[in-house]
Amino acid sequence: MNIQPNPKAAILTEIMLAVFRMQGRLLKKGDELVKPLNLTSARWQVIGAVALAGKPLSAPQIAEAMGITRQGAQKQLNKMEKDGFFERCPNPYHQSSPLYALTDLGIRSFSDAMALETVWADGLVTDLSLQRLHETLQTLNVIHEQLDSPVPKKGDR
Repeated sequence: MNIQPNPKAAILTEIMLAVFRMQGRLLKKGDELVKPLNLTSARWQVIGAVALAGKPLSAPQIAEAMGITRQGAQKQLNKMEKDGFFERCPNPYHQSSPLYALTDLGIRSFSDAMALETVWADGLVTDLSLQRLHETLQTLNVIHEQLDSPVPKKGDR
């Protein structure tokens, strides 16, 4: 079966492919950026979720905030707790799902990572207009919201 997408759907497919490619590059470059801080992109994501929330979070909350799996978040939390970035706290709402709070090391590491990211981002946007960046962000946010719609099943047209 050969179904031709409408022109907007074809462009959306190209955007999705570009996002996939960019995600891989972002993770690789992010790893390079934060390596001196004993972080990886995955660790940085987990620290960032808690830092940006401004309060301790559970593994499922971190996973949801960063678009990663709960198991992936938990794996990073276990390692990072041992390395001193997080401390485990009781969760009054769910006894078997503890909350994770940043330690002083975690707070410092996030701050240092964001300082490096700011310099990096400044270099990446030199040839881009503020309007174009706003439009890109708005478009990606709208597409993200649309992803809540059901996916077609085999045989749907």
